[in-house]
Amino acid sequence: MRILVTNDDGIHAPGLKVLENIARALSKDVWVVAPEVEQSGASHSLTLHLPVRARKIAPRRFAVSGTPTDCVLLGLKEIIPSTSRATNLTRLSTRTANHVHLILSGVNRGSNVGDDVTYSGTVAAAMEGAILGVPSIALSLLGADNGKMHWRTAQRHAPPLIKKLIKTGWPGDVVINVNFPECPPEEVKGVRVCRQGKRLVSVRLTGRIDPKGRPYFWIGGEREDCADAPGTDIDLLQEGYVTVTPLTLDLTDDQVMLELKGLE
Repeated sequence: MRILVTNDDGIHAPGLKVLENIARALSKDVWVVAPEVEQSGASHSLTLHLPVRARKIAPRRFAVSGTPTDCVLLGLKEIIPSTSRATNLTRLSTRTANHVHLILSGVNRGSNVGDDVTYSGTVAAAMEGAILGVPSIALSLLGADNGKMHWRTAQRHAPPLIKKLIKTGWPGDVVINVNFPECPPEEVKGVRVCRQGKRLVSVRLTGRIDPKGRPYFWIGGEREDCADAPGTDIDLLQEGYVTVTPLTLDLTDDQVMLELKGLE
C-alpha cells in the first residue's frame, strides 16, 4: 500500500512527523509532500498566479511552495512515480489512482470540526485526494488552552482506526474527517461516528491601529467550542471521544433543490 502524507501546518510541523509514524505503522511505502511553510486556513485554494516549486528534502520527502491542494496535485501527478501494484483499497473507489492507494492529511495542530472544515487546508488536501480518485482521511488533534498537544493520543489511536476504516470502506466521493480529543491516549472514551456540527461562535476579528493611525485587523484567535446541538463532532470531541465524520464532496441540498423546482 502506497501512502501519501501531507498537511497544512508545514513540512516541519510536529503533527506531520506524528502522521508519518502513523503511516509507517500501516505501510513501508510512505511519501511525504507538504507545504514549505504553514498554510492553515488555506482551504481548497490553488496557486494559480505564481509558479509552484517542489524541493526534495530526503528520499520520498518533498516541500512544496504552495497550498495543501497544490501538494496533493504535485504528489499524485508529478512527484510520486506510478506503479502497477494493486491493493484491496481499490474497491473504495472506481476512480482510484493506480500509484497511490491512500492519502493521510494532518495531524493538524488543533481540531477541524463544525465550521472549521470549510476553512481547513488539512480537510481540503483530503478533498483534493478524493476528487482525484484516492481514498483520503483528514486527521486533527484538539489542543489545550495552554498550548499542550497530546500527540501520543493520535499516534496510538489512529493506526487501528484507519485499519478499520479501510476494512469497512467508503464511497469515492466521501472524505473521512477524524478528530482526536485533548487528553492522554489512555483517557480516550472511544470512537464515535457523528455528523458535522456548527459552532455558536466561530472566527473572530481583532482590530488594531498601526503607528500611522490606520486600522488593521487580525483574523482568528480564540474560538468557542460550544456546539449548536448535542451528539455532533464538536460536542463529542469535547467529551473525550475520537470523532469520525464522513464528508461528501457533493454540496447539493436535495430537499431545497426540490423546493426550488417551482422557479423553473
